[in-house]
Amino acid sequence: QVRLVESGGGLVQAGGSLRLSCAVSGKIVSINDIGWYRQAPGKPRELIASISSGGSTNYEASAKGRFTISRDNAKNTVYLQMNSLKPEDTAVYYCNRILGRIALDAWGQGTLVTVSS
Repeated sequence: QVRLVESGGGLVQAGGSLRLSCAVSGKIVSINDIGWYRQAPGKPRELIASISSGGSTNYEASAKGRFTISRDNAKNTVYLQMNSLKPEDTAVYYCNRILGRIALDAWGQGTLVTVSS
């Protein structure tokens, strides 16, 4: 059974940085594609960054140039480094294994990021 535990969120001022962590159990991150999603209030959940089993990364326009997805195979953890945060980045952030853009596993609790102006 796959378990996803997100952490690292918090309250930050605009322009600040946060690093989110996604600890995965039940599956090996190095042989799975992993994505970071976010869900802002009143909006659908959206995929914003992904890392393939081969290490290739992809970013949505909203994340490109500011966010970096990476993984630590030894810790079976995927990270999302977020820089130059904006108030519109305020959302609950989730990770999941993905196939294309489709999430494969039950969602974790997410981690809340709040960016103040």
